[in-house]
Amino acid sequence: MSLTRDPAAFTALIQNLRDFIAEEAIPREDLRQAGDGDAMRRIALQLRAIASERGLGAPRAPVEQGGLALSWEECCSFLEEAGRSFLGPAALQCAPPGQPDIAALDQLASPAQRTRYLEPLMRGERHSCFAMTEPAPGVGSDPRMLSTTARRDGDGWVIEGHKWFITGAMRADFAIVVARTEAGPSWFLVDKAMPGFEVVRDIPNIEPFDLGGHGELRFEGCRVGPEALVGEEGRGLDYAQLRLEGARLFHCMRYIGLASRAMSMAQDYASSRESHGARLAEHQMVQAMVADAHIELYAARLMTLDVARRLDRGESIRHESSMAKVFVSEAVNRVADSAVQITGALGISEDAPLSMILRMLRPFRIYDGASEVHRAAIAKRAFRQRLRA
Repeated sequence: MSLTRDPAAFTALIQNLRDFIAEEAIPREDLRQAGDGDAMRRIALQLRAIASERGLGAPRAPVEQGGLALSWEECCSFLEEAGRSFLGPAALQCAPPGQPDIAALDQLASPAQRTRYLEPLMRGERHSCFAMTEPAPGVGSDPRMLSTTARRDGDGWVIEGHKWFITGAMRADFAIVVARTEAGPSWFLVDKAMPGFEVVRDIPNIEPFDLGGHGELRFEGCRVGPEALVGEEGRGLDYAQLRLEGARLFHCMRYIGLASRAMSMAQDYASSRESHGARLAEHQMVQAMVADAHIELYAARLMTLDVARRLDRGESIRHESSMAKVFVSEAVNRVADSAVQITGALGISEDAPLSMILRMLRPFRIYDGASEVHRAAIAKRAFRQRLRA
């Protein structure tokens, strides 16, 4: 049941979460452990136990699975607070790729798949990854270039292909593999332990607090049974769009929180640091950067909130989520960049988390569709709507 029916309870929940992030999550951020995925995972598990004791579970998971069953609108507030810490989303089971995988499988999984994959994923007992992106000439921004194949073999399938930059692959227990069949792109649930499923490497990347890695995977003669097919054969791209809509929104929510934290830190610094006979906060150039940051955060929140409300009403959000993703991904980067600029040498150092926040936010302009690809799609839809008017 959504907590919107009890505003006081939801306000108390958000305050509880805010206290958890400030008192438990942020103090455990050890910048010296940036890049150490194993250490971060251990800390995240410790935090998950503390969060559970405080009644803080996965925001979208059902109550019977230990979740909070929040609406998308409520998630805007919840994930912004969770996203203020590098460790918050993992501790609260709302980090990618798990959360968007849960949202998609909740609509698509068969009863057997729910028992074997979805329910343990909701409880945090298993981890997933979404294996779609491929090296050239395979699929990147253009889904038509999908080269991984799944051919029928008896009553099952044999998967052949090469994937890379697969978020969460290093700790995943299973993958949702997008492969081309005779009917078209399709989804398959593949356990990492299956013969023919090879984890080649964890690809080093820009993110300092990347808990699940970005893996390179190979599938060579990987045989799966008929029960591995998710939903209908040939509808994989439709399902990918379904998954991406929620994923984009969760990214927006979390990263608004991280950018807001960066600006708060910059304002604290500007309020105490003096330059040319006055505090930085009294210089108009600094004031302009702070004002622009708050304007952008306000606009980002409103766009995200509007898309969340549309999703709660069961509306298609393909167009609006693309616009929100482009705007928010670029806005949070500008906010974090201004925070680094205001704090000067401290901002680019690793004595403070600001440079790491900037590095965490930068990939969002690429994740879930590059801004340029989204702009092209937004414009094409706008022209089509104009022609129909």
